[in-house]
Amino acid sequence: MTDQPPIAAAASRYDEVYADWQRDPLAFWAQAAEAIDWERRWDRVLDDTRPPFYRWFPGARLNIAHNALDRHVDGGRAEQPALIYDSPMSGVQRTLSYRELRDEVARAAGALRALGVERGDRVVLYLPMIPEAVIAMLACARIGAIHSVVFGGFAAPELAARIDDAKPRVIVSASCGLEPGRIVAYKPLLDRAIELSSVKPEHCLIVQRPQQPAELVAGRDIEWLAAVAAAEPADPVMVEATDPLYILYTSGTTGRPKGIVRDTGGYAVALRWSVEAVFGIGPGEVMFTASDVGWVVGHSYIVYAPLLAGATTILYEGKPVGTPDAGAFWRVASEHGAKVLFTAPTAFRAIKREDPDATHVARHALSRFGALFLAGERCDPDTLHWAERALGRPVIDNWWQTETGWPIVSNCLGLGLLPVKAGSPTKAVPGYDVRVLDDDGRETAPDQPGNIVIRLPMPPGTLPTLYHDDEGYRQGYLERFPGHYLSGDAGFRDRDGYLYVMSRIDDVINVAGHRLSTGAMEEVIASHPDVAECAVFGVADALKGQVPLGLAVLKAGVERPAAEITGELVALVRERIGPVASFKTAAIVKRLPKTRSGKILRATMAKLADGEPYTVPATIDDPVILDEIAEALEAARKA
Repeated sequence: MTDQPPIAAAASRYDEVYADWQRDPLAFWAQAAEAIDWERRWDRVLDDTRPPFYRWFPGARLNIAHNALDRHVDGGRAEQPALIYDSPMSGVQRTLSYRELRDEVARAAGALRALGVERGDRVVLYLPMIPEAVIAMLACARIGAIHSVVFGGFAAPELAARIDDAKPRVIVSASCGLEPGRIVAYKPLLDRAIELSSVKPEHCLIVQRPQQPAELVAGRDIEWLAAVAAAEPADPVMVEATDPLYILYTSGTTGRPKGIVRDTGGYAVALRWSVEAVFGIGPGEVMFTASDVGWVVGHSYIVYAPLLAGATTILYEGKPVGTPDAGAFWRVASEHGAKVLFTAPTAFRAIKREDPDATHVARHALSRFGALFLAGERCDPDTLHWAERALGRPVIDNWWQTETGWPIVSNCLGLGLLPVKAGSPTKAVPGYDVRVLDDDGRETAPDQPGNIVIRLPMPPGTLPTLYHDDEGYRQGYLERFPGHYLSGDAGFRDRDGYLYVMSRIDDVINVAGHRLSTGAMEEVIASHPDVAECAVFGVADALKGQVPLGLAVLKAGVERPAAEITGELVALVRERIGPVASFKTAAIVKRLPKTRSGKILRATMAKLADGEPYTVPATIDDPVILDEIAEALEAARKA
């Protein structure tokens, strides 16, 4: 464990700032908006004429890429590092100054424009953690195009579904991604996705990586380097504050991806405010967010927020362990002078498993390191306390969602820390009115569980709707408790006002910070010719928080060995959903427990699998089935 003394916490201004927001929310956000460059200022701070659909800063015009790059070049930070690329996977490190990053983004924007991309067009990005991913995102923003980043580990059918929905004019991808001990060929996955999709992009820009160059499709595919080299730099295009910046797809309970829309102006304001108030990052400081640009954390706190603040952001292509060891994060933080590290509890459980005594921490100078932030899933107290002891620094859990784009609940480092309570991400961030309601819509008493909701209107930067699906947004998030946004999470608030987020309300599970639909996995398993019906639910996992477990009932007359079939089911989910699902355990059962109305009791089976106490539902059709399920689960564990 480290002997470095903890950094003294400043007196907290949280209560004062939260009260300022409560007193006059519009004045609060108008003041925050002064940190952004606007070509035209807003007509009003909030358009609330069409509730529950709210719009922030209507009438205002800006360009977020200008705010992230050009304004800093013009304001004296041209030679300051903007982006540090650190890749133990390829053995490459590269630093881009604000001037260099601005120039590369301008040329990439010109390359997109030369392919016909204009304001409002969609561009799908299917890229590993390389500088071109950040450059492509900002290039889209520079010309007013809408980017939709798809995590590179997703299988071709998942990518195809997103192509079908976004209808991109151009796709930007790479020849391959790098994983420990193997190369993942992206181009065949992209080709297959385009084959499966009903929407065909006009062109694909391909970053050829030397580890495995790809064969290009004549007339459609163009090498990234050649296209960028031939392009004229593009100037920033001003867009409406209410125009979409990006679409980010997240799993829904039906298995159909939901396109979360992010507006431009509100997002810029919220990120610029939150990166300083929540994360304590200001101009010239270094932020290390160990995530992926395919997820909301990568969008917000690798790419946009640090650059809006004039800070330096680290793009890390590696793992918490194995690239080369459990000291990887500490090496990166030490070498590049990171003030803050932001990652998922899963990463720390992996580090703790490999290095229980935190011996690697002591090998690296962390004099500039101020705090560790964890999010993406619930941080268990053991992991939080281990990290505190290892680092001698504040460890800050925070809770938010793809939908919100920035933290809902957090201890705010930039406002001065409140006392930490293990298991709680602390209190609502200014801008969010978080409540816990029972099923009848009444606020619960302290320590009593309920549905976690946010009173409308939500703050700037949160989703204004779903892509081309206002009704889906209304039904999925707003109808259950009128006047409130339903988070889909359950939990409680203690007597001090600290929130505890305990579980998902629905059947979307959280695997190492990845929200995955059990419904989508069930659809895959049900497609197997020997399966009559199935159920997938999340069970506790010491490393990943949750992993999916599948139970299948076979069709009559199937006599093949169970192990052979379950192996095929695991392979099928891996093929169609991708390895990100971590679907490794399946069992064959004679029947599934159901209510008399036919609803499968997934929550009861999950408790059974986790060894938690449960109440046999009064509506169950045959309680004996649970004994059979328990036996099947035990056999699956042993297998």
